[in-house]
Amino acid sequence: MARYTGAVCRQCRREGQKLFLKGERCYTGKCALERRSYAPGQHGQGRKKVSEYGKQLRTKQFAKRYYGVLEGQFRHYFEMAEKMHGVTGTNLLSLLEARLDNVVYRLGFASSRAQARQLVTQGHFTVNGRKVNVPSFLVKPGMVVAMKEGSRQLGLFKSIIEANASRPVPKWLELNREALEAKVLALAAREDVDLPIEETLIVELYSK
Repeated sequence: MARYTGAVCRQCRREGQKLFLKGERCYTGKCALERRSYAPGQHGQGRKKVSEYGKQLRTKQFAKRYYGVLEGQFRHYFEMAEKMHGVTGTNLLSLLEARLDNVVYRLGFASSRAQARQLVTQGHFTVNGRKVNVPSFLVKPGMVVAMKEGSRQLGLFKSIIEANASRPVPKWLELNREALEAKVLALAAREDVDLPIEETLIVELYSK
């Protein structure tokens, strides 16, 4: 499947906000956005008036890059959100949060969503006791996500878990730090999603 392979820090600069694509580096002075807070490219520092469509497009692009999904996937999630009961924008964010790679990241089992996606693909996690190596797998309330027994002793995971020990876990996930597993209590509500966007702009964009 196609995947963006360029410099990820350019994406943060383009959106003007941190996407936390490089894990711990994003919290330090080495963050590219801290050093160059303007958009990349020859005209990155120029001031431009943004149209309503431009705002909608940038909001959609920001959400896509934040969760690391491509346009086709994102559009599919939107279509699923439209068919669900409730507010479409909130449903969309709930579906994106329910991706297995995002859940692994939220639990502190990975330092970034990109790393979580890689670790899931390598088969280090199980859902309800069965290995799942599809990052886009959508978890549901009642499911249990756990790190495989053989992966728990790896030095990589020990260092990741130690570094992320203080990261808060969203209330829709119940983490057992000793067992390195978590139960999905519910789908994420809007207040559980720390995404600084107006999701209604995405709905307006796709509804045209």
